[in-house]
Amino acid sequence: MPAALPLRHFLLALAVVAVWGINFVVIKFALGQLPPILMAALRFGLVLLPGLFFFARPAVPLGNLALYGLLIGAGQFGLLYVAMNGHISPGLASLVIQVQVFFTIGLAMRLSGERVRRFQWIALLLAAGGIAVIVLHTDGSTTPLGLFLVLLAALAWAGGNIAAKQGAPANILAYVVWSSAFAVPPLIALSLAVEGWASISAALRTADAAAWAAVAWQAWGNSLFGYAAWGWLLARHPAATITPMAMLVPVFGMGASALWLDESLPLWKLTAAALVMAGLAINLLWPKLRTVLAARG
Repeated sequence: MPAALPLRHFLLALAVVAVWGINFVVIKFALGQLPPILMAALRFGLVLLPGLFFFARPAVPLGNLALYGLLIGAGQFGLLYVAMNGHISPGLASLVIQVQVFFTIGLAMRLSGERVRRFQWIALLLAAGGIAVIVLHTDGSTTPLGLFLVLLAALAWAGGNIAAKQGAPANILAYVVWSSAFAVPPLIALSLAVEGWASISAALRTADAAAWAAVAWQAWGNSLFGYAAWGWLLARHPAATITPMAMLVPVFGMGASALWLDESLPLWKLTAAALVMAGLAINLLWPKLRTVLAARG
């Protein structure tokens, strides 16, 4: 635990990453009763309401709000839910989606013209090696289509990160709430076009309280609590202290999936996880470590 982070703040950050990791199991459970695109629409609908009545519209252009809502709503979560609907296991989904870090760096560098540095190439190669291990072991629980969809979801997440950086909202929670207004309509339209009204109406009639609780967990726990607490921590501590804790998300995701869904953790999955997380660790921690070493030298 970083010395600069008080115990209560550390436990709060740990609670956030635990919620984000366990959410992959919650998604899998809800998908047993709800079509994936409909579930994404319901999730962002519950983010939008009642949040719309508690947060003023952030002072960012409507186009920026719309772009973020489309990329995160229809892009990241729409694709992720479709992928997890029988095409990839929750544990691996929680791991693969983390490559958004490298997509974000690539998009940012393309926009700024900055060149990729050596340690970033090493980090990227390690993470790519982890993805390659997963590709070589696709089976009934994880398919090439599922892996491709999660990678697209990670790319959409990266685009959302860039949109949020360009919008520079003063209140990220208000930004998430209001951008959901642009996520819900396309998700509803896609659900009607792809899943059909018969499937939608049947799911809405038969979904039990546990399924609705799972949707509420994603909206209020994963989105509202997660973003609010993470933003609160980032406002009080350096990003270099808080951000590395996000690497625990796939640890919680894979652990919860193994514990509650009996997802197996063979050597190849652990190897893939080690490679991806090593890449994330180098990318996040190397600049700080190099600064510390230079100061001591």
